[in-house]
Amino acid sequence: MAKFIKLNPNDNVAVCLEAAQKGETAIFGNQQVVLTDDIPLGHKVALQSIAMNTHIIKYGAPIGHATAPISSGGHVHTQNMKTNLSGTITYSFAQKLNELKYAKRNLTFNGYRRTTGHAGIRNEIWVVPTVGCVNGQAQQIINLFQKEVNPENIDAIEVFKHNYGCSQLGDDHINTQKALAQIINHPNAGGVLVLGLGCENNQIAHLKRFIGEYDPERIKFLVAQDVEDEIEAGVELLKEIYEKMQHDRREAIPLSKLKVGLKCGGSDGFSGITANPLVGAFSDFLIAQGGTTVLTEVPEMFGAETILMARAKDRATFDKIVSLINDFKDYYMQHNLPVYENPSPGNKDGGISTLEDKSLGCTQKGGSATVMDVLKYAEPIKEKGLNLLSAPGNDLVASSALGFSGCQLILFTTGRGTPFGSFVPTMKISTNTALFSKKKNWIDFDAGQLLDGKTMDELLEMFILYVIEVSGGKKLKHEESGFREIAIFKTGVTL
Repeated sequence: MAKFIKLNPNDNVAVCLEAAQKGETAIFGNQQVVLTDDIPLGHKVALQSIAMNTHIIKYGAPIGHATAPISSGGHVHTQNMKTNLSGTITYSFAQKLNELKYAKRNLTFNGYRRTTGHAGIRNEIWVVPTVGCVNGQAQQIINLFQKEVNPENIDAIEVFKHNYGCSQLGDDHINTQKALAQIINHPNAGGVLVLGLGCENNQIAHLKRFIGEYDPERIKFLVAQDVEDEIEAGVELLKEIYEKMQHDRREAIPLSKLKVGLKCGGSDGFSGITANPLVGAFSDFLIAQGGTTVLTEVPEMFGAETILMARAKDRATFDKIVSLINDFKDYYMQHNLPVYENPSPGNKDGGISTLEDKSLGCTQKGGSATVMDVLKYAEPIKEKGLNLLSAPGNDLVASSALGFSGCQLILFTTGRGTPFGSFVPTMKISTNTALFSKKKNWIDFDAGQLLDGKTMDELLEMFILYVIEVSGGKKLKHEESGFREIAIFKTGVTL
């Protein structure tokens, strides 16, 4: 007997839970469907005959239309369906807010209180180059410091290398400065050495304007061209920072201080069934505790953006969401590129057929909460609750952007798997148990348990406790492996 799941009573397709063969029978209540094609895991089967140009319905909404007649029991995918999306859209404000079902609980995590009023879930030493020219020197400083000091009571020591800080113009240059300033101010860093070259566009004096007020005992600056031996000088500055940091201790902090980024990558046909709904439930739970979540990857909102617009707290926020969507569409069109060039080959292999299919699953990470604010790239969070952030879908660029806005932790759902990690802890959540079992060195939590009998409430409770544990210092897989990177969104010309 073929195993499928129908996600909404109005759907005319179902999702395959196990690879099924032509001739097998699937049962949906009183309905029986005999498969007329082989159906791969995570892919869609037609529950009825679907005429050409008829909507394909999944999640209770159209995800495209049939480009050819599809028989009942047939495989529904890129060979016989296509997106409905084209061009730009005029939006209207039709607010529809939801009440969160989760009660306030007196839960805490063991973190670090910062003098800024923010909280860190890690206490790390970071070296931040102002320009890619000094990436190597930054690494040498770290290497020598660790050899001379052998620091204790520090979660990690990292250099966040990048290729920018010079030969940029206009908003592109400013975005780099904002991104680096937000790293320097991030609460997961107990201390930061900012290393400049001296002749770059991104002069430290200019960068300080974006950093704002800072603790000179925790954040120090060095210009390599101003000293005889920048390695030796850098090590001495790190020793001063470490002297201050080694007295830091974790303490109980309310969950309301958590700011969590929501991201997916390598999505498959189960992303919108398991991992993304789990993360959405956690988002609603954390917001009920007074916390904050941030949803990004704007191109993967296309086709589901009206759901988010309906949840805007007011007309002004709705207008900001409209600008968020249309500005990204304009960005594509300015480069003469197709707006809806999505999903990726891996997404398609996993059963996702169109951008609407992907987006309706993707946006579930935002749960059902009211959208409180919309952030520009590298803009710090100002409002508690659910925020939207302007950033592309690229995994490392978007994850870095979430960190730049102040998220201490990123929840990253995946159906295909990936080993990367951003500069803040990046929790990999598998959509299926097979991936979790196969890639235990990549995946931190298995949302595929929802397909194996666990209820959402049961798994959510497990997940809440796991997030608290990670926020209290438990290292994620990418942290154990040492995979920590940043990627700055490059939008302009290079001189």
